[in-house]
Amino acid sequence: MQVRKFMKYGVTIALCFAAIASLNSQTLEKKSLSLAGAERAIAAAKSEATRLQAPGAVIAVVDDGGNLMALARLDGTFAAGANVSIGKARTAVLFKKPTRVFEELINSSGKGRTVMASLENFTPLIGGIPIVVNGEIVGGVGVSGAASADEDEKLAIAGANALSSSHTSAGGVSFFDSHSVDEAFGKGAVLVDGSDGRNYMVHASRRSTPGQAEIHTRDTDVIYVLDGEASLTTGGRAVDAKTTGQDELRGVTIDAGQTRSLTKGDVVVIPAGVPHQFVKVTNPFLYFVVKVR
Repeated sequence: MQVRKFMKYGVTIALCFAAIASLNSQTLEKKSLSLAGAERAIAAAKSEATRLQAPGAVIAVVDDGGNLMALARLDGTFAAGANVSIGKARTAVLFKKPTRVFEELINSSGKGRTVMASLENFTPLIGGIPIVVNGEIVGGVGVSGAASADEDEKLAIAGANALSSSHTSAGGVSFFDSHSVDEAFGKGAVLVDGSDGRNYMVHASRRSTPGQAEIHTRDTDVIYVLDGEASLTTGGRAVDAKTTGQDELRGVTIDAGQTRSLTKGDVVVIPAGVPHQFVKVTNPFLYFVVKVR
């Protein structure tokens, strides 16, 4: 009798395990975007807005179902900016493509799909980017209100990249594979945005033209030249310097500074408060910038 009872229990247990295994084979583990992740994307996009001097943007982050998770309205934006940015983020997620694809498809001569603009929950305007983690879409970033559609997209890319290319362990270690780094340099992007209480940021910077005189009142810039050549003026006085963001000033040019030629492998450390300006660059000029506070 005992043997039969054990056999009966054994068969029951085996059937339970078989049912669990069958259920597991019919379901998939799914990544989801956390509030901390959404806020990290917002912080990265805001950092890029400061770098590009792009006030007035609205940044929206949605989950993989297109539901709003976080929103930031920068000073000087327009009233409809929030709705437009949410629509861009939602479109990027639900259609699994950057919204640039749809705007260009609709506007393309001879084959424009204008009927697409009538789709519900569809905002075919440049500035929406899916957030992809390990090949899986977990959300999207939408930006509107910057100086141009291209700037909208750059801010959205920076926000998405804050989660897409970084693999962070419990110890706070961030890893960027070579493909992610190449993509970052392809457009110029923030790798580490200084969130989570960090006192540093890491930029994969790309420059094709000279820039304004810059003063970072809190950040020390550590620059490592990866490729290309440039002339960098440091020190002196920034002419007509004006505040453009928190702890950031920009000027027309630098008076009485020192100009150096930079080439691959060079390192420059620019302390906080020191004016600096790229006055001549090749296209492209690629360089890592570590900003330390």
